[in-house]
Amino acid sequence: MKYKIRPILEKECGILEDFLYEAIFVPQGTPVPPKSIINQPELQVYVTGFGTKEDDIGLVAEIDNNPVGAVWVRIMNDYGHIDNDTPSFAISLYKEYRGFGIGTELMKEMLRILKDRGYKQAWLSVQKANYAVRMYQKTGFEIVDENEEEYIMICHL
Repeated sequence: MKYKIRPILEKECGILEDFLYEAIFVPQGTPVPPKSIINQPELQVYVTGFGTKEDDIGLVAEIDNNPVGAVWVRIMNDYGHIDNDTPSFAISLYKEYRGFGIGTELMKEMLRILKDRGYKQAWLSVQKANYAVRMYQKTGFEIVDENEEEYIMICHL
């Protein structure tokens, strides 16, 4: 599958809401939540005003000039917040583009950018049942904390 990874354009930041919805892990056998779930404040922190802060960095993967996935980071006070110097990851792809290595390449490129900009680490939280846990580990993230449902993972750059 031929794809291109590039910075997200300012005029495209609205698509992050679509990818935020796609990032919601739905365990097998669980009903898919309505798209309105992304309006909850704990989820809006990932997208509201994206691109207005110095630490907002986003990439998209595109096929035939159409975005099929995105990874974005920002420093925010979300669940598992580490500190005010550590960006939090969000990543997703449309379902039909998963399993082709696109997400792994998005992660690697974002980690390279963060390292080049002088960040020391990045973090994310992920539900334990999410298949993406292995991808995160392959790209350098380590589990540093957990609760009943989720892991907190850090990647030292």
